Amino acid sequence: MTMISVNEFKNGLTIEHNNDLWRIIEFQHVKPGKGSAFVRSKLKSLRTGAVQDYTFRSTEKVNTADIQTKPMQYLYNDGSSYVFMDMNTYEQLEIPNAEVDRESKFLKENMEVNVIMHGSETLGIDLPNTVDLEVAETEPGIRGDTSSGGGKPATMETGLVVNVPFFINAGDILTINTADGSYVSRANK
Repeated sequence: MTMISVNEFKNGLTIEHNNDLWRIIEFQHVKPGKGSAFVRSKLKSLRTGAVQDYTFRSTEKVNTADIQTKPMQYLYNDGSSYVFMDMNTYEQLEIPNAEVDRESKFLKENMEVNVIMHGSETLGIDLPNTVDLEVAETEPGIRGDTSSGGGKPATMETGLVVNVPFFINAGDILTINTADGSYVSRANK
């Protein structure tokens, strides 16, 4: 653990503050005409996912958090937790359903993800920027429709519902953005 000045903040940096682990989403150095400078920041809790605005005095120092990411393979869901395997040691790790609720809509068996750890505590998983998922169910495509001008809902193989262009049919493989769950394109086969 190392102490850094709040003037050294960077987006994505993980710090310890108020007995929690926070990832810096954004920050801004402010130098008002009167008074001392300060750093306005938006922090996301790695334990709860809550986002909070916090203002630090420019003279403050904070501890950086020692966060590791382990590449692991998603194996299966046993009903109460998601099971991942370390690909080097073959050890299995179970993460409760509640901790990966949002990410679960993008998980496919045998998919590689990064598991975020702080010491022996599991904080969650980092997904790739995009995933390829098969359309399980959608209304049939209509001839002549193009990618612009509206869309329709499609249920993916994982249960995720995505708004897609009219020409997409059940069985198509689509590339989906994991940040916001939006349609990117048809996947290259």
